[in-house]
Amino acid sequence: MSSDSGYQEPYVPRVVIVGGGFGGLYAARALKHAPVRVTIVDRHNYHLFQPLLYQVATATLSPADIARPIRQVVRRQPNTEVMLAEVAGVDTERRTLTLADGRPLRYDFLILAAGAVDQYFGHEEWAAVAPGMKTIDDATEIRRRFLLAFEHAEQVTDPELRRALLTFVVIGGGPTGVEMAGAFAEIAHHTLSREFRHFDPRAARILLIEGGERLLAGYDEALSRSALEQLRALGVEVRLNSIVTRIELGAVYVGEERIPTYPVVWAAGVAASPLGRALGVPTDRMGRVQVLPDLSIPGHPEVFVIGDLASITHQTGKPLPGVAQVALQGGRAAARNIRRTLRREPREAFHYRDKGSMATIGRAKAIAQIGRVELTGFVAWLAWLFVHVLFLIGFRNRVAVFMEWAWSYLTWQRGARLITGEVRPDNVLRRLGLATPAEGGSETEAEKAVPSPAPGGGGGWLEGDSEQARAAVPPARG
Repeated sequence: MSSDSGYQEPYVPRVVIVGGGFGGLYAARALKHAPVRVTIVDRHNYHLFQPLLYQVATATLSPADIARPIRQVVRRQPNTEVMLAEVAGVDTERRTLTLADGRPLRYDFLILAAGAVDQYFGHEEWAAVAPGMKTIDDATEIRRRFLLAFEHAEQVTDPELRRALLTFVVIGGGPTGVEMAGAFAEIAHHTLSREFRHFDPRAARILLIEGGERLLAGYDEALSRSALEQLRALGVEVRLNSIVTRIELGAVYVGEERIPTYPVVWAAGVAASPLGRALGVPTDRMGRVQVLPDLSIPGHPEVFVIGDLASITHQTGKPLPGVAQVALQGGRAAARNIRRTLRREPREAFHYRDKGSMATIGRAKAIAQIGRVELTGFVAWLAWLFVHVLFLIGFRNRVAVFMEWAWSYLTWQRGARLITGEVRPDNVLRRLGLATPAEGGSETEAEKAVPSPAPGGGGGWLEGDSEQARAAVPPARG
C-alpha cells in the first residue's frame, strides 16, 4: 500500500497451511512471530485430538472434549487467519491452490498437512458397512451402531438374531483396533451388565481380526504378546492370521466362514490423502509424498509436506510412522525452515525424536515402549493417561477429559451414551436381513417405497439417515 509520500509497505510472504491437525496447527504456532501471513485452510472449523477419537466411539468422551475451534487456538496470533474451505487441487508452477468452490488461493510457501483416509485395499464398497475412524462423524456413528445393537437385542426373541446383534467385529490389530476391542469388551461386560432385563450384555462377543501373525506389529514382540493376553483377559476373541474376504450388511466373511454381525469397525489400514498425488512428484504405494530431508518436495523448495501425507525416509531408511509426534515435530521443522529461508540461512534436515509409543487396552491395562523401556499393565496405563492429557489442546479439554476418566474409573460408567436420530428397530432389523416382516411387524407404504441398500452400498445406515451416507473414501482434510 502506498502513502501520499510514496512509501510502500514491504511485501509480507503468505504461508498457506492445508489441514488443522497436529502438523498444521504446530506449524502455525511456530510461525507466530515470523514476518509472514499465515492462512490455515481446513474443511472443519476445529482441531481434533485424533488419538482419543476412539473414546468418543466408545461413549467415554463427548466430541467437544477432544476438539477445539481452530480460530480459538490461534486467536492471539495476529498474523494468522483461518479459512473454512476444502482444497481440490494444487498448481505448484503458479503457486496456487484451487478450492472446492473454484476460488484460487495463492501462496508463497505451502505446508500440506492433509492427513490420511481409510484404506480398504480395493474394496471401497465396504466403507458404508464398516466405517473407519478418522472424523467425529465416524466416531459418533460407530457409537450409535454399537449402542443400538444392545437396544435391539432387548426387543428380539430369536436367539440367533440376538447372537448376531451382540457380535461386534473390529478389523485390524493395530493400536486403534486394540483400543476399540478392549473398550467394547469393558462396556458390554461391566458398564451395561445390569441395565437390560431380557438378556445379559455380558454374553456379547467381541471379535478382533488381524491378518498378520501378531497384534501391534510396530511394537516389540513381548509387548504384542502382553497386549494379546490383556485383551483375552477382557474376554475379547482375537484371531490372528485371518484375512477378511468380504463384508456385507449384516455379516463379515473370514475365508469361507460367515460371521453374522451388526456393527463392524474398520481399523485395518490408512492411505495418504489424495491431495498428495496432485503435486506431481513421486509417492510411495500408500500415496505418501516422498519428501527431501528438509520436508520440501523435489523441484519446489517452497512446498512442504508433513504428517501422514509425507514419506520421510532419510533418517531411518524406511518411512516414519503415522503418529502425532511425527506430525507435530514435522510442523515445527517446516516452520523453522521457512523462517531460515526468509533470513537467507541454509535449511536444516528434519530429525525425528522418538518419544515412545503407547496403546491402552482397557481399565488399568496398557502397553508402552519408551526407548528401551517397556511397560505393561497399570504403570503403562498411568503413563498413557498422563501423556494424552498433556498433549490435549486447551486447559478446558484437559480438565474435562481428566474428570470423565476419573468418573469412569470410579463407577465403570460412560458419560456419553447418546443415540441420536429417530430409529424404527423393526425396520432396521428387516433392512439388515436379520428379521422378516412377520417378525418385525408390517411395513408402512412409505417404508415399502424405500429400497433396501445393496450390500456395501451407500444408502446410509438405519434407513432414512441420509446424512450418514458417506463416500467410500472420504474427501481429504483441508
